[in-house]
Amino acid sequence: MDCVNQKQPTLAIRSSAGIALWSTKGPKDALQHRPELPKEDTKIARSITYSPDGKYLAYTNGKDVKILTTSDWQLKCSLPRPKAFYLKFSPRGTFLVTWELYMVTKDRPEGSNNMYVYKCESGEEVFSVVQKKQTDWEPSWANDESLFALMVGGEAFFYELPISSAKPEEGFLTKVKTIGCGRGGVLSLAPGQSPPYLAFYTPGSTKGAPSMCKIYKYPNLGATETVACKSFFQCDNVEMKWNKRGNGLLILTSTEVDKTGASYYGNQALHFMATKGDSCAITLKKEGPIHDVQWSPKGNEFVVVYGYMPSSATLFNLKCDPIFSFTDGPMNCAHFNRFGNMILLGGFGNLRGVVSVWDLTRKFKLATLEAPDSTYVEWSPTGEEFITATTAPRLRISNGFKVWHYSGALLHETMWEQGQELYGVEWQKFADGFFKENPISRAKVEGIKSSQPTASKQAYQPPNVRMMMKGDGASGGAFVPQSTIPGLPPGNNYSRNKNFDSSRNYYLKRYKPYEKTNWRKK
Repeated sequence: MDCVNQKQPTLAIRSSAGIALWSTKGPKDALQHRPELPKEDTKIARSITYSPDGKYLAYTNGKDVKILTTSDWQLKCSLPRPKAFYLKFSPRGTFLVTWELYMVTKDRPEGSNNMYVYKCESGEEVFSVVQKKQTDWEPSWANDESLFALMVGGEAFFYELPISSAKPEEGFLTKVKTIGCGRGGVLSLAPGQSPPYLAFYTPGSTKGAPSMCKIYKYPNLGATETVACKSFFQCDNVEMKWNKRGNGLLILTSTEVDKTGASYYGNQALHFMATKGDSCAITLKKEGPIHDVQWSPKGNEFVVVYGYMPSSATLFNLKCDPIFSFTDGPMNCAHFNRFGNMILLGGFGNLRGVVSVWDLTRKFKLATLEAPDSTYVEWSPTGEEFITATTAPRLRISNGFKVWHYSGALLHETMWEQGQELYGVEWQKFADGFFKENPISRAKVEGIKSSQPTASKQAYQPPNVRMMMKGDGASGGAFVPQSTIPGLPPGNNYSRNKNFDSSRNYYLKRYKPYEKTNWRKK
């Protein structure tokens, strides 16, 4: 079955029972595993991912890394990486990058490589390097794969790949440029045009020099060839996010300790840089942490979720002007669908899982629902459904996933069996333009009822308060406060007992003399 041609995306599922793919035959058909889709029993399923165009599926099974073609679900090649922990495809799916935990053994001495690049068509290893850090291990690519760049030991290495030739992997043989950024430096290539823009972040020194973020246009990487520059005096960590067009960059800076003493958790700041040379700090109307920052797929808007609870969410344009403020509520994340015409605002983690879906064209709230204990949220490639999942190891009970329509209707629910754990789910990806944007309807779609009990919305009240609110109860008499101290008769409390000082003193006065007498008799 060619799921891509039938426009029915598959759902890749990774659990303690193994790897499985689920799909539907039509919009009203049930989502389930079908005999023609692959399934593999394994207890070591560390990673599973689709290529950006949905052409390949790769996963680990504890023995090797398998790459399947989604057109017929046949095995394309196997890679000898039994300890692979993370997988990442190149933008066009030509290469697969694997990263595995760095372990020093007799057969694997210190200095062994743990990041590898393979050609998906043949399974040939074309590049490898030592990349010890589990964070920021991913390399950067140009959209057409003509440029490959990565940070190693405080230096940025660049490799130019001849994509028009029959062997683009020959570009990995020689690095064409090297730039030093210092320890803790971050490199990010912009999507969009090629050759791309790129951003360098250089952390400040201990002598008081500020941290710097500079934008260059490849291959012009000289000290006097910066396109834009921004300095930060309070920055321990940085997160850089490009828009889809590659002409706008958001920089989220954070410090682990707030030296001013205003916050126990440090402080954060959000900055904007453009490839035209503009830069500015984004002003937020509410104090508190920045929970999430996301670009719209259209590339001309971004949303920021920020502030102490109930938090705020604001939509900004490329001039960093606020254009719309969503309703405040318990939320800490934002997710655009693939067309950018709808946004999901949710509150997960230590929040109760309230989700609101908004129509961004008319600035109208479409639905509000609850998905408690969710650890993962993702829009379907169709742009009309989204999935919420409860996965391990974050939560090891009540594992499962639910598929929702943007109108708030629950379309599907699968709960994992007791003793099994769900590790992750991922929708199949498709190239831009594969699915068409449909008009948003306010009509309520018919769904199913969840089998999971809903959380009570009533505020907690202590037992004595609940009894007082009931009044005389079934007995018809007045309410008498009951003592919770062992030994006191019903209706007695410390105010009615002259010999009572505390629960311990009462016990000593009433029972200790008898214990002492009995001990003497013995």
